[in-house]
Amino acid sequence: MSHDPTTFTITAALPYTNGPVHIGHLAGVYVPADIYARYQRLQGNDVAFVCGSDEHGVPITIKAKKEGISPQQVVDKYHAIIKKSFEDFGITFDNYSRTSAKIHHDTASEFFKKLYQDGKFVEEITEQLYDEEANQFLADRFVVGTCPKCGNEESYGDQCENCGTSHNATDLINPKSAITGAVPTLKETKHWFLPLNEYEAFLKEWILVEHDKDWKTNVKGQCKSWIDDGLRPRAVTRDLDWGIPVPVEGADGKVLYVWFDAPIGYISATKEWAAQEGKDWESYWKDTNTKLVHFIGKDNIVFHCIIFPSMLKAEGSYILPENVPANEFLNLEGNKISTSKNWAVWLHEYLEDFPDQQDVLRYALTSNAPETKDNDFTWADFQARNNNELVAIFGNFINRVVVLTHKYYNGEVPEISELSDIDIQTLKELQAYPAVISSSIERYRFREALSELMNVARLGNKYLADEEPWKTIKTDEARTKTVMFVALQVATALSVLSEPFLPFTSNKLKNILNVIPNEHKESYTWQTIAAKETLLKSGHTINEGELLFSKIEDEQIQQQLDKLEKSKKMNEVANAKAEPQKDTIQFDDFTKLDMRVGTILEAEKMPKTKKLLVLKVDTGIDVRTIVSGIAESFTPEDIIGKQVTVLVNLAPRALRGVESEGMILMTENADGKLVFLNPGEAGVVNGATIN
Repeated sequence: MSHDPTTFTITAALPYTNGPVHIGHLAGVYVPADIYARYQRLQGNDVAFVCGSDEHGVPITIKAKKEGISPQQVVDKYHAIIKKSFEDFGITFDNYSRTSAKIHHDTASEFFKKLYQDGKFVEEITEQLYDEEANQFLADRFVVGTCPKCGNEESYGDQCENCGTSHNATDLINPKSAITGAVPTLKETKHWFLPLNEYEAFLKEWILVEHDKDWKTNVKGQCKSWIDDGLRPRAVTRDLDWGIPVPVEGADGKVLYVWFDAPIGYISATKEWAAQEGKDWESYWKDTNTKLVHFIGKDNIVFHCIIFPSMLKAEGSYILPENVPANEFLNLEGNKISTSKNWAVWLHEYLEDFPDQQDVLRYALTSNAPETKDNDFTWADFQARNNNELVAIFGNFINRVVVLTHKYYNGEVPEISELSDIDIQTLKELQAYPAVISSSIERYRFREALSELMNVARLGNKYLADEEPWKTIKTDEARTKTVMFVALQVATALSVLSEPFLPFTSNKLKNILNVIPNEHKESYTWQTIAAKETLLKSGHTINEGELLFSKIEDEQIQQQLDKLEKSKKMNEVANAKAEPQKDTIQFDDFTKLDMRVGTILEAEKMPKTKKLLVLKVDTGIDVRTIVSGIAESFTPEDIIGKQVTVLVNLAPRALRGVESEGMILMTENADGKLVFLNPGEAGVVNGATIN
């Protein structure tokens, strides 16, 4: 398996700094990208794994307006949260940069100027949507309307989140300003466009012919749809005051379109890192032997497979992506993850609620990754995968091996005698796993690769269960030593092979097995596992054990479900719409209503009904019977003595044989529960009229 090192430039989509990172981002982009980067480093390859905060674009300015702070304060706040949560979660970026950095402004400006000077842009005066009330042009997310493709009435000006289609704001049906709600007008403005139509033939050949066999079907399908639809010039500038100023004459008040500047962030992040490390950044972006891989979600396919490659082609000196393994979306408990609705599991909150359990989330997200279709994350599945797989299979095997090695041999790897057929077969199977797992990772099938890793743990568990060293220790000491020796080889292989997927676990396990590489100990690689039957030599001493995984209890899961339920309720309140106004009535109609304060003296369930209570109410003018449909919300004991608002001059009505002489006035609270319309201050006498 040895080979000359290959250079990899691995990029992960730049997260928008208008909010923290959630599990949808992790499953779609950052966990698979980190698995891939860690794996390539383990193969001895030269890796630049870069990312950074995307700090320009309209969502930032909208968030700033909402929070009453400046865009810079917004990006500083979320950049710090995102950067720290990635570090705490173990995402091994070689550099996590930001697009507000000077090196990025300089790189993006130079890139634009090169294309401008080479005549690669088309300069056009076009009509753009304009908000007269706000006195500004409506770029991208400053405008909402009906998607021309799927009819979603809440599509943004640059992209429909429902069908994933990218479009221009002027394509929207019934557009509205997201700032004032006003219907926008059209106003002339000058912009620079990248004529994508000129790159159509190149894109067709490159994506649909050259990469027909190795790119994912969803990626090729979306690209083909765009190309078949006919590519049109795409504006690379915007009328905004937040972003990178367009670096040419006559472009006052204009900035680079965020989707022009953001992917250049990969280049500037590499430059920044190379300068710190004393490396040549160009070897990662301009050497034709370098493999460039973009990890993204499906909503970014167009930008990474059509627009950015066209930009790189226009510039002329850059390599093109080797692959763009885009994932589909991850839903949460059956609903689409939504930042604005707080329907998400935020990474920084997960790390607080589940300290030192980064690998459990990595495992759950990888084993359920939305690689070929949208998938659903549920807390029940998260708990089951931890308890039934990580604890019961992986953790159980390691625990048994370590405990028995200490119990029988004081932690020393025993001497072996003759290997039986089962021993030889187990070691041979073990040697095959690096190639099997590699094959899956190199084809971006991370779920499959993780499943194969768990098969190594299953191999170890089955071997121990079949050979029963806890029994043979009483009858055949030599055989027991051999069995424990073989089991320790499997454990050592797991410590290495698990590193891309479960890095914290891998580190713990290497520490237990006392194989953290240093000047006295060899470093185990995937190649050594494939080549050697013996990894841990007889006489090597392992350290005391510790549990790799701990059981997750029902209470912990319930807390997470309660948190989501609270978010759902708050959204319902925020989005609650009042009933439309009824037909207009005259003042005389209103004066006919006689509403009084009353006190409930008695209450009992009406037999054979679920909803009805029979009440005796002192209205101040009499004591009367009122039948009320509130039995599912209140018990009789809850409401005796309660002051209520009563409509007393409602015509009597027989309900289930009981004559009801009035109506209790009620409404629903924010939680959707029935509440009484409280007459107000204590001491209001029964019979007081409500005017």
